[in-house]
Amino acid sequence: MTAAHDDARALFADLTGREPDGLWSAPGRVNLIGEHTDYNDGFVLPFAIPQRTVAAVGLRGDDRGRVMVGSTFAEEPVEVGLDELDGLFPTAPGTHPAVPEWAAYPLGVAWALRRETAEDGPFRGLDIAIASDVPVGAGLSSSAAIEGATASALNELWGTGLDATTLARVGRRAENEAVGAPTGIMDQMASMLGQPDTAIFLDCRSLEARPVPLGIAEAGLAILVIDTHVKHAHSTGGYRERRASCELGASLMGVPALRDVSIADLPRAQELMDDVTFRRVRHIVTENQRVLDTVQVLREKGARAIGDLLVASHVSMRDDFEISTVELDTAVDTALAAGALGARMTGGGFGGAAIALIEQDAVEAVSGAVTAAFAASGFGAPHLFTVTPSAGPLRDA
Repeated sequence: MTAAHDDARALFADLTGREPDGLWSAPGRVNLIGEHTDYNDGFVLPFAIPQRTVAAVGLRGDDRGRVMVGSTFAEEPVEVGLDELDGLFPTAPGTHPAVPEWAAYPLGVAWALRRETAEDGPFRGLDIAIASDVPVGAGLSSSAAIEGATASALNELWGTGLDATTLARVGRRAENEAVGAPTGIMDQMASMLGQPDTAIFLDCRSLEARPVPLGIAEAGLAILVIDTHVKHAHSTGGYRERRASCELGASLMGVPALRDVSIADLPRAQELMDDVTFRRVRHIVTENQRVLDTVQVLREKGARAIGDLLVASHVSMRDDFEISTVELDTAVDTALAAGALGARMTGGGFGGAAIALIEQDAVEAVSGAVTAAFAASGFGAPHLFTVTPSAGPLRDA
């Protein structure tokens, strides 16, 4: 048990005066490679991380069909009737949820889970208390961790019997339609399907997922996360604009999604598009190929050989998709200069975190170099920590 488990249990007791029926947790994720390809029906290669969100959940003794959610990140809980959720969601595109955004994640899961199953129940009222050690706004999918922990708890307590992939779809629906963030399904699938020492090679069109052994520790390597503390939010304009550009590019190419555009098609794409749209398209097309190449290199040569692909991914996100920041570029450039085999920003961009693939015995040196570079640039101190590929949702108590 972690501090987050203790905090969730204590908050539940404070809010309800009783013990929860159980504690469920789900992990955040790091995306090794494959950024913004998910909502283009493409390929991604994420893995679950040890940092987790915990939901302490208990069914209510009354039959009023109400749900209360509380979080250690919020001063006051939010309580609504289960039957009121259809009036709250879906959230219209470009608008804010009718409840605080933090509460829209678990409440959105409850709404989406009900819509996924029989409309008329049985859905007893319940109380949910949430605590987390997944850094918020760092591009490590704290939102999918909330969704995964909540969905796992409700799936058990409501007896809906849904599988992990369906629960991932429930989480994505909550994020898209309740919170109003136009994300793909990568984060939810990575959180729901995580395995130790394994990345998840996901085809975001078919939702076919295949485990890919990483062998990071066996190779004497570590993955260092550099959280810049520059907050990002998927529901804001930059993310929406990139998605709109991708949809425009697919339309101009006459295909359902950019998944259907190959590198050989890029010269024709350049003729059809303005410069900005073309560069957005070029990132997605080349990033999809980099995911495929990374899976092949991992299988044939191992983790030590993927560094150049990570660097190429960052360059593409920096120059073509334009979602990096000066802090992320500093993190990547400094890590590489300090000996990292590869480095890239990870997550949706406009802030958040970078990752660096480094020697296990270089963690202190690379961390020190990045911290010094941030100080010299006048940036706030970054949060640095290593991650290992970890398990998906668990019932912990």
